[in-house]
Amino acid sequence: MAKILVVDDSMLSRRMMRTILESDGHEVCEATDGMSGIERYFLEKPDLVTLDLTMEGLHGLDVLARIRQIDPKARVIVASADIQDATRALVMEAGAKAFVNKPFNPRQVLEAVRSALQGGAS
Repeated sequence: MAKILVVDDSMLSRRMMRTILESDGHEVCEATDGMSGIERYFLEKPDLVTLDLTMEGLHGLDVLARIRQIDPKARVIVASADIQDATRALVMEAGAKAFVNKPFNPRQVLEAVRSALQGGAS
């Protein structure tokens, strides 16, 4: 299965995402903020990143841009409670493969992960 980096400043959200991903056989590593997420991406070279949009410090869109600078083919799924169409459009234009809602729906998360790992939208 895939190595997935979970970047979220909420311990509860990281724990929930880890549980969902590990239940599907994925290896999970975590980062607690945007800067450490960028560092972990560089060091771990994960197959996929799940990224919170609103975090202390660097905003998720800034983290997405920096990860895509490191690796233009990076696969990133953005997770957020912000369900506005404009936000979704902005995230997808920035290069995310998918957008999943918080609180997490395990089926939605796993569908997004499978799609992103198979190529999905760009």
